[in-house]
Amino acid sequence: MDFTERSTRVYKTKQLYSKEELAARESLCVHEQPAFCTAACPLRIDARQLAGLCAAGDFTAARAAMERAVPFAQILAAGCEAPCTDACRLAEAGAESVSIPALERAAMRHGQPRTGRGLLKFKKKKTAVVFGAELFTLVVAAELAGKSYPTTFCVAENSASELIARCAPFLDTESAAEQAEVLEKLDLKVEYGRELTAALVEAERAKYDLACVSLAVYSALGGGNTDPVTLYDEKLDVLARPNGDESVIGAFYNARRAGVSADRLAQGMPPDSARGDEGPVASRLYTDLSVVSPTVRVPERGVYTREEAQIEAGRCIQCECTECIKGCAWLQHYGKFPRIMTREIYNNVGIIMGDHMMNGAINSCALCGQCSVTCPNGYDMAEICLSARRNMVETGKMSLAVHEFALRDQLFSNGEAFLCRAGPGSEKCRYVFFPGCQAAAVSPDAVWQAYMDLRARLEGGVGILLGCCGVISDWAGREELFSDTQAQLSAALSALGHPKIITACPTCTRTLAQLGDCVGIWDVLLDIGLPDCAPEAVGPVVLHDACGARGDAHTQDAVRKLAGQLGCAIRETEYSGDRAPCCGYGGLAGYAGPEVAAGMTAAALENTSGLQLTYCMGCRDRYARAGAESRHILELVYGVPAGAPPGISEKRRNRLELRRRLLRDIWGEDEMNKPLNFKLDITGEARALMEERMILESDVIQVMSSYNDSGEAVLENDTGLLVARLRIGNVTFWVKFTENGGTYTVHRVYSHRMTIETR
Repeated sequence: MDFTERSTRVYKTKQLYSKEELAARESLCVHEQPAFCTAACPLRIDARQLAGLCAAGDFTAARAAMERAVPFAQILAAGCEAPCTDACRLAEAGAESVSIPALERAAMRHGQPRTGRGLLKFKKKKTAVVFGAELFTLVVAAELAGKSYPTTFCVAENSASELIARCAPFLDTESAAEQAEVLEKLDLKVEYGRELTAALVEAERAKYDLACVSLAVYSALGGGNTDPVTLYDEKLDVLARPNGDESVIGAFYNARRAGVSADRLAQGMPPDSARGDEGPVASRLYTDLSVVSPTVRVPERGVYTREEAQIEAGRCIQCECTECIKGCAWLQHYGKFPRIMTREIYNNVGIIMGDHMMNGAINSCALCGQCSVTCPNGYDMAEICLSARRNMVETGKMSLAVHEFALRDQLFSNGEAFLCRAGPGSEKCRYVFFPGCQAAAVSPDAVWQAYMDLRARLEGGVGILLGCCGVISDWAGREELFSDTQAQLSAALSALGHPKIITACPTCTRTLAQLGDCVGIWDVLLDIGLPDCAPEAVGPVVLHDACGARGDAHTQDAVRKLAGQLGCAIRETEYSGDRAPCCGYGGLAGYAGPEVAAGMTAAALENTSGLQLTYCMGCRDRYARAGAESRHILELVYGVPAGAPPGISEKRRNRLELRRRLLRDIWGEDEMNKPLNFKLDITGEARALMEERMILESDVIQVMSSYNDSGEAVLENDTGLLVARLRIGNVTFWVKFTENGGTYTVHRVYSHRMTIETR
């Protein structure tokens, strides 16, 4: 099967999800849900932010946050009934809840007040009037003035100080004086000393577009009950607070609701239209309380000192849900939570013409599914990224470049390196060993030893099936190639008489399960016992669970039992079992985003030392490349020494040599390598470039063979090097070399996805 690049002239699109499906996925992410203290507050004051600022000692910023949230913040801080404190999650962890009102009072005492009058606002055409002195009307007047309505406040009191004392009698002298100054600085016309009779109010009311009245004035006007949501009395055409609600926070909340109703009325709309969520809400935020230590509230003797406020605020655990991002290097790299990533991926897939800026993120996800088990609601970014890959492959929007090397490697495993045999002299077998393409590439000796052991100790015959399970094409979103691979393997298994498949890779086990009965080699070894060569006292190891075994408790337990029989003293990582992260191999992340995959490897190895034990050869290879002492459990079982991790060309040679060794030593068939008719020497610098740029030695050989046949090359004057090129598939490979007595010495290599035409 061959691949072609996407067309730049044919544009197709296919919706990734319906709007309802998208919304259902996005709703699972609770990161942006309010903290429980904020959700319980009718005013939605961000108590979490307030505590954070106070803990940092930034009381001026904390005060500014309060003053932005409400007018007369000093009054609220002094008299608030604090539903936020009752909602604090610390109480569930056996600790005393944080005293948010005490922190508000400390912020108002120790923070500097805002200076200046702010931005110049244009006055609205509608005018407003407020009658009567109570806390509700005081805050309403400030709300309306803040909304740029020319507002008049008519009260019987004779001064600002007297008005504040009337509305907030619980304030101390100093705070009352400050709030009187705040009142005087508002863009508000206050008419003191008015006798608010019903006749005067009705006469004055006619001069204004909007009116709000105190409960006493409302009763004098003969008003009944206002609408409980809008606080509007349509008959009297006034706004008034509900009867019976005397709380401080209720006055501020009702004033805010009245301000929203005033806006609707000013625009000629029904006051109950388009109001959104108001008041306390239920938060779905998840907070991990398992790490919270019980603490005791700092006693409030008067207003907290700065030091006391910082200590009390420091008790706040800053409730937020970061469960998925804590363990996922991919989410950490992009710095976005799943809901945002999902929306951006959805939009990216929908682009017909233009740059698909999220392709890198889509392709560098390891598809490991760790997010789905660490998220309390099961948010599955793997499903979203894989769906996006499949969609964009189908519509021709996904570049082949990022996955072509891996796809061709799969074709190599199931082509030149493929082998399917029953035992010598047999066409059928009871078992077949499927080690997987990475095991054959990284540790062919372990595969050889394991197969020889299985042949010797299992009855009924054990065949061998060397190849790739096809997960590479599945990860790449190439559904057609994956289907073809499944068909190839199904035919091979059928030819062997549908034997039980013994796998050495949990990802292969999962992928091949639909083709036949699969069992992990660890289960087989637990059943028949360890071979004589197995060690008895390996010692301390750090066990890394494979992401391919996520949700497979049986495999996880079997590997641990087998490791125990080898004398391994297992140390678990912070994230193990179903919560284990990907090493960076999964989902072809290393091909699309090497730096992201490197972060995954580093995260998996963080805070570990000594022997890193795995049961996935992809993990073993990546950990070894990162400099760790890494072994696959089969290498321990069969005493295979750990060598340096092989390069990409060596991996291909290992697969071919394993195939040839099996054919030669078991079936007596010798496949001779075709010798080159020239000598080739590749410098260390060139080999490093080949590894970095994923250029195989076989690619270089093809280029040099073409040159050897045609003699076509150009001379690079600056370096004196000859340059030969050859297009292989969708890529043109370039080799810079020198020639000396029939030996070609390769100095540099590179490739481009271009076509060269000569005339």
